Amino acid sequence: MMKRSETEFLFALTNPGTEKALKLEVETMGLGWRLSYQRRGFVTFKADTPFTLDSLDAEVACARRLCLSLGKSATREEAVARLGEVPVVHHARFHDRKMQGGHDGPAPARPKPGDLIGTVVELGEGEFWSGLHRHAPFLSPDPAGDSGIVMTERSPSRAWLKLEEGARFFDLDFTAKDVVVEVGCAPGGVVLALLDRGVPVIGVDPAKMADVVMASAVANREEGLPGRTWFHHCRKPAALVSKRDLGQGVTWFMSDMNQSPEVVLKECARFCKMAPGIRGALMTLKLTDPAQVAEKAGWFATLREMGFRKIRLQQLAVHHKELALLAMR
Repeated sequence: MMKRSETEFLFALTNPGTEKALKLEVETMGLGWRLSYQRRGFVTFKADTPFTLDSLDAEVACARRLCLSLGKSATREEAVARLGEVPVVHHARFHDRKMQGGHDGPAPARPKPGDLIGTVVELGEGEFWSGLHRHAPFLSPDPAGDSGIVMTERSPSRAWLKLEEGARFFDLDFTAKDVVVEVGCAPGGVVLALLDRGVPVIGVDPAKMADVVMASAVANREEGLPGRTWFHHCRKPAALVSKRDLGQGVTWFMSDMNQSPEVVLKECARFCKMAPGIRGALMTLKLTDPAQVAEKAGWFATLREMGFRKIRLQQLAVHHKELALLAMR
């Protein structure tokens, strides 16, 4: 049994450098949380009423993990003892300028919704914090929201990491029956990750693609047959792509364009009209300032107008000034 079902404080684990944006997002959401304590990658909040596990349902994009705070300890052993009898304990520490996750022994099985998980955060010598959260859909299964995925040497770009981490964080399932269109695909990191999963891809980008993905290329969209893994390179700017370029059967829209969130969402809407079978969209939003996260209500409204019902915005461990925006019908 856990020791407490409500606490005076909660803490958030975030990418170092995103603390200011996290606080702005919390304020913009009107959660009533007030800053209590802050270190790199670690922010605690308090409120007028005690926090409970239900308080952690707030969808705060800049927080890789939200936990009920059980307080600070001088040793790791004390911090673990504060958690009580929880079946799984995650560990996190600020190291090498990152908030990194880990666990004792072999990696545990992916938690199920409702599973209670303890977290011990090491911020420095003699400073350990204990926290609790309950796993839920669209939450990372990994300690500190850090999958620890290492990019394959075959990948031509770090976009591979963004797709792999996003798919794990959101528990996304792609199959050979899907067809993904990705805009801003060069040189091919996301494309490679999808091809390795057996997923056909239409890549939209005037720039050259890496040889590792061109090995699966078909010259024409019509050559991309169902049940096979293929890549078609549509060498056009996204704004010039037509319905004919997409063909039939597109089920996912993805974007890694170096454009504003507004431009990315505009193209998402246009592609959804050309390919009404699109059931999901996964976009990397590239920000000039992390504080742009305060604009998320407008982004969500735009996606709802397209018919998307499940929407989640999340900064991933692999991100810099970026956010992953997931939308599902």
